[in-house]
Amino acid sequence: MAERRSAQRRAQAVHRAVRVTLAASAGFYPLVYGLHRPEMALYALFAPVALGVLSPIPGSGRQRAAVILGSLPAGLCLVALGTALAGSTAAAAAGMLAVGFVLGFAAIAGPRAAGAAPGLQLFYILACFPPYAPETLWQRLAGLTLGTVLLALCERLVLPAARNPSYRSRLADASAAAARAAAEAADGTAPPDTAAALRASGLGLRPSHVPPAERPAGPWRTDRALAQAGAATRRLLEQLARLTEAPAERPASPRATAAADPSSAGLLRLVASGCAAAATSLRSGRPADEPDSLRRAVREFQDTRVRRTVARPAPDVPELRHQAAVLAIAGSAAIARTGVAVAVAGRRTPPIEPRELFWYADAPAARLWFRRLAGNTTLGSVMFQNAVRTAIGLGTARLVAGSLDLTHGFWVLLAVLTLGRTTAGETWSAVRPALAGTLVGALAAGVLLYGLGREPGAYAAVLAPAMLAAFSLGPLLGVAWAQGLFTLVVATAFAQLAPASWQLAEARIVDVLAGSAIGLLCGLVAWPAGARREVRRSMAALLRATAPLVPATVGAVLSEQPATVPAEATWHTRHRLRLAEAAYAQYRSEPDDPARPSTDWHAVLLTAQHVLIGAHQLPRHERTGSGVPPPAADWARANADRLADATRRAADRCDGRTATAPSGTAGVRLPPGGPALPVLVDLEQWLDGLAEDLRRIAPAERPGDRST
Repeated sequence: MAERRSAQRRAQAVHRAVRVTLAASAGFYPLVYGLHRPEMALYALFAPVALGVLSPIPGSGRQRAAVILGSLPAGLCLVALGTALAGSTAAAAAGMLAVGFVLGFAAIAGPRAAGAAPGLQLFYILACFPPYAPETLWQRLAGLTLGTVLLALCERLVLPAARNPSYRSRLADASAAAARAAAEAADGTAPPDTAAALRASGLGLRPSHVPPAERPAGPWRTDRALAQAGAATRRLLEQLARLTEAPAERPASPRATAAADPSSAGLLRLVASGCAAAATSLRSGRPADEPDSLRRAVREFQDTRVRRTVARPAPDVPELRHQAAVLAIAGSAAIARTGVAVAVAGRRTPPIEPRELFWYADAPAARLWFRRLAGNTTLGSVMFQNAVRTAIGLGTARLVAGSLDLTHGFWVLLAVLTLGRTTAGETWSAVRPALAGTLVGALAAGVLLYGLGREPGAYAAVLAPAMLAAFSLGPLLGVAWAQGLFTLVVATAFAQLAPASWQLAEARIVDVLAGSAIGLLCGLVAWPAGARREVRRSMAALLRATAPLVPATVGAVLSEQPATVPAEATWHTRHRLRLAEAAYAQYRSEPDDPARPSTDWHAVLLTAQHVLIGAHQLPRHERTGSGVPPPAADWARANADRLADATRRAADRCDGRTATAPSGTAGVRLPPGGPALPVLVDLEQWLDGLAEDLRRIAPAERPGDRST
């Protein structure tokens, strides 16, 4: 498997190098030697390099071509802006600061926008340096347009990358698997390996297992709905897996249990029907029936359950726990099906319940964007941090290059752009081989320039093979090879645009050295630890926001009147959850740190989601807590307070305030001899699940433990 992935990686690198080389050559050579337009040729060359090599645009050939063409209007505006500001170092640096931040912050729009940002930044960088020549603007824009269109055509037609399965198809497969499992659980015919298969299906929906181009990470309604449906489906699959694993306290066979509890079997069959309808809707693109029938069935199931318990002199506690698990499954299925309905049908005018979860279903696009922008405009957002770090580095580099009047000063900014990383240590690890590679490449370029002299035809013969080698070997062999070979590319390209000597290679070394120093300095000053420190802070803040929801949920369930958890509290937790998810995603992309504590950050996210779902569902399921004896209510509140305290202690461990694992995470069970009421069993199951989540966050320290 590893050899296969390595072969695929090599093939992808070579195919991309062929596409970029072909697009760059098709624009550069005719403009230089046919039309004699060096300014136009420069932009026709760098447009494919910027968007094809420096921009990690994810997706298939069709998807990348669409992103490349969609970036063209922004690229034209940036070239025009850079050309207008090139006459003043201060103005160009200020523009670079603004452009660097805006394009860096574009990551909030999703992986495709984030992938195109480096190339767009290069367009401004290339245009904002002297000479100040506004009369050449039309040539620059024409060259940029030609190079971009040629690259889009090559991405689409020349060795195009295959498309990965879409998130919709993955979600449809997972929904179909849930439908089969729910039907088998209803009939008591689930095979022994069902739990493992269900968990494997759930893994396919985890963001880290989904290619970037297919992740529903944007602020749009469809992306939000797909992401919510995916999270609910993952939770549904895990709940079904647990249901199929026969508990020790229920000795009866699954078939006998299904026959003895027809109401649970009926609800599971309705869950199966709803999941199958969701899978069909995702595959066909046509809206399915409204999921209100499942919500009505949940209310009827709970009412029947309460009446049966009251009528029985001695309720069957294992049966009530089984029903609690089925009720939770139905709740997850209802959320997943509603999310699918919103994703397929688009904007929904009537409010969808629970309103707190589906607030976006009828919100205008402007409000969705505002929420995403406002939610990330904070020092706790890694996207904001990265945008600020990039803007400061590029702005400083433009100011230094202009003030020192460095030859080919845009190479300084290019070094900052390509060598900057999210941590200072990672930046230093990239800078060292980059400087070595640049030095070797500059020496080779100097020899080449000295040996070939002023023979444009010789440089023309070298340029295309040099690009093919640089763009294929660089990604495979590392930063040193990439920088060294790219030095040869720029030397042979500029030697055809204007007379050049070996001093061009010298300028390249000086500029890369200056850019590396600036990038390192910014990395040391602005969030040097990257997401490592931020993930600890954000996870701790998430747990602290989650803790008050536990007693608030229990209080709402036990209230004599129908009540819900305050919307402000759940909104604050959801906001913290989004920031923590972003920090965790970046954290997983950074190198491992053996010294970090053995904390399961993914378990922290699951804990918050577990509490949020319970805060929304439990008060609605139970309707009212009347009839619960005061001692039993005190038991529930005491366990809620205990687990809320344990959640806060887990937060203290996350941000380093304590090194010990949180205490108070023992399981929750009904007191012996107490009343076995459905409301108490449901709270027991929910609180016991929270205790299990907290134990998973910080397991006992063992040699060789590593965080996930």
